[in-house]
Amino acid sequence: MLTSKIEDITVLIAEDEEKLLEPMVEYLQLFFKHVYGAVDGESALELYKTHRPQIMIVDILMPKLDGLGLIRKIRETDNTTRMIITTAYSDREKLLQAVELRLEKYLIKPIQSNELKKLLFEVVEDIRSKQTIIPLKSGYNWDKKHQKLLYKQEEVGLNYKERKVLALLIQRSDTAVSAIDIYNCIYAEEPERDYSSYAVTSLIKRLRQKLPKGMIKSVYGNGYIFTRN
Repeated sequence: MLTSKIEDITVLIAEDEEKLLEPMVEYLQLFFKHVYGAVDGESALELYKTHRPQIMIVDILMPKLDGLGLIRKIRETDNTTRMIITTAYSDREKLLQAVELRLEKYLIKPIQSNELKKLLFEVVEDIRSKQTIIPLKSGYNWDKKHQKLLYKQEEVGLNYKERKVLALLIQRSDTAVSAIDIYNCIYAEEPERDYSSYAVTSLIKRLRQKLPKGMIKSVYGNGYIFTRN
């Protein structure tokens, strides 16, 4: 369940048909805070240089600079931005050329909104899974490799159990994590212990004091939801 817009991932759409571009931008703005649109390849390249998006959705045929030319220019220095190609027809020759450009996928128009949303969310999760430093909000970051909470590069003091639970909540961001799952995380090395709701609420209370307000939300009957943005 998505509870807030994604802030740490920027999306750029390059589509020369304005009647398609505008609704696509508006649709993606439901899920992403930072979405940019361009009507030709040259404009898209300039927006790329300014905003450095993590995901680009590129029409294969565009004026001034076509989709493959745009991606080739970007790939000269950037092999990490995720590229999704869109095309109105299955042009085998062009798509074979596109294979060399490390694409996520190509989508045949008319694009189904649910298909696009599913693909983008899968890409977002893959990007996040490979991040070492995970940006949170209000200047906070999570160092996944060293299991540290940082605020403006300074470490925020967490004990062992707090680090374990925060890592669990971040891993399952925007989904409800039950109190029992949290308890089992706290006492994974002591499976014989009886469940205690107080142990969970006490730890969550301490974590909330060390994080921006509203980042950990209670969900009646379902546990807690952690929102990264």
